[in-house]
Amino acid sequence: MGVEDVKRYFQEKHVNYEILEFEASTATVELAAKALGVEPGWIAKTMSFKVSQDQCLLVLAAGDRRVDNRKFRDAFQAKGRMLDLDEVVRITGHPVGGVCPFGVKNPLPVYLDISLQDYPFVYPAAGSPNSAVKMTPDELQEITDGNWVDVCK
Repeated sequence: MGVEDVKRYFQEKHVNYEILEFEASTATVELAAKALGVEPGWIAKTMSFKVSQDQCLLVLAAGDRRVDNRKFRDAFQAKGRMLDLDEVVRITGHPVGGVCPFGVKNPLPVYLDISLQDYPFVYPAAGSPNSAVKMTPDELQEITDGNWVDVCK
């Protein structure tokens, strides 16, 4: 679970991204931004939602943005409910604060909010609450097969 799953995922995809690991926690946008020395918007936060009884999905957005409920409903034709702590670990295989779209235990659709395109590089977590990986928004889209959406304020 966690960083090792992300490393395996990168190997399977034949990509070589450096996983940055920190002594300090990077479990929140603010902590990650501080550890990386960047503004919060550069952090690609991963949010896990349940949109029906048997369907979950991941949405990544710039760390300084919030999901707009109306835009979310319009994009997914459903009201999203964020997974609770136990569901996050059970479904993604990653702990809260380390959730990322890489090496997910149960494959989930990945959606990337257009807010990420405001930055030349973004830093999603890498499977633990003290890790991150640097990549361009286009690389993030390519490696996750993610679809671009507009769901944030």
